Amino acid sequence: MTDLSSDIATNAGGPKKGRDDAGSFEQHELTEQIEADKYLSKKAAASASALPFRVAKLRPPGAV
Repeated sequence: MTDLSSDIATNAGGPKKGRDDAGSFEQHELTEQIEADKYLSKKAAASASALPFRVAKLRPPGAV
């Protein structure tokens, strides 16, 4: 997974819209970039389980 934190910091420091000899360009909104970073970090956290076992509720036989 790519770390977007440095990309977000770079994009936040740059212009939103611009134009050069090759044409014009525009970046995504900062809020959209932050949401993408949050989504990817949550996705990575959900797929990497720290526990090698499952938690289960155990009941002794005969218990109501």
